[in-house]
Amino acid sequence: MKLSVLDQAPVTSGNTATDALKKAEELAVLADELGYTRMWMAEHHGTTSFSSSAPEVTAAHLAAKTKNIRIGTGGVMMMHYSPLKLAEVFKTLSALSPGRIDFGVGRAPGGDRDSIYALSEGRQPMMNDMYGKFATTLKMISDEAPEDSLYSSMVATPTEITLPEAWMLGSSGNSALQTARMGVGYSFAQFFNGEMSKAILDAYKSSFQPSVFMEKPEINVAYMVTAAETKEEAEFEARPQDISRLWLTKGRIGQSLTPEEAKDYPLTEMDRMAIQENRKLHLVGSAKEVATQLLAEQKQYGFDEAMICSIPHSQEKRLEVYRLLAREMF
Repeated sequence: MKLSVLDQAPVTSGNTATDALKKAEELAVLADELGYTRMWMAEHHGTTSFSSSAPEVTAAHLAAKTKNIRIGTGGVMMMHYSPLKLAEVFKTLSALSPGRIDFGVGRAPGGDRDSIYALSEGRQPMMNDMYGKFATTLKMISDEAPEDSLYSSMVATPTEITLPEAWMLGSSGNSALQTARMGVGYSFAQFFNGEMSKAILDAYKSSFQPSVFMEKPEINVAYMVTAAETKEEAEFEARPQDISRLWLTKGRIGQSLTPEEAKDYPLTEMDRMAIQENRKLHLVGSAKEVATQLLAEQKQYGFDEAMICSIPHSQEKRLEVYRLLAREMF
């Protein structure tokens, strides 16, 4: 099974936003050396917990710092940008790093209401027909005239570049058929709601129509993972993320605690039950246990690639997660 990286440039306690981006670079270099397939940067707005607000910019930097690994976005939130701008950005990236760029898009806002309106300069955000916008963008990337009259006479430059791979993100299955019909890859965010099903992935594969972007169906599944040499160590490193997700359910967003702080964080019985329930979104264990689970789920659901998002507090421990999984699975 192929392994890849999803990074949000997390700003953990005691670190700065600049630190987070530098650590993304360190992770990309390591993943490249270890043989990971791709690394995607997420897009988040209106929060000091993540530094990944401009994933296409970070992607350009990471591509310049690596040699073989594919680099892209997981995803760029296309509701904020015009198809022309999206096409120009990713064609430029692909011209600079041919054969190594992924155009991964999401239909979510990547931020709260205030962020949405600020990004649209106070105008009513264009949230409708995301699939139509994606189709228009794909046409422009491939140097074809889109049906949308606003863009039909436009040329997205640079032209005649090596096409990036194109991917649609999904978390509920609603996008599987649309993605298949466009002939692009499908990325399922298992860490978001834990509702992956074989029926969703099979529907995508059976409905897939080859395109200039992808000849056959490709599925990756994004997991939140904390792995270590032992399960006990993994549990210790995972607790800050357990608490951060608990906070999120209560409407609180902030920098994650250190493992030491999280160990002593007061929890009610309801909190403990919620953390246990959220473990379906977060794989925690020894590297061998996590690898075994990933391989079992690949066999059960039939996907091609696991995309790993890991946020231990220290960079050393985070890099260790990717080293240990590579050791077990390559």
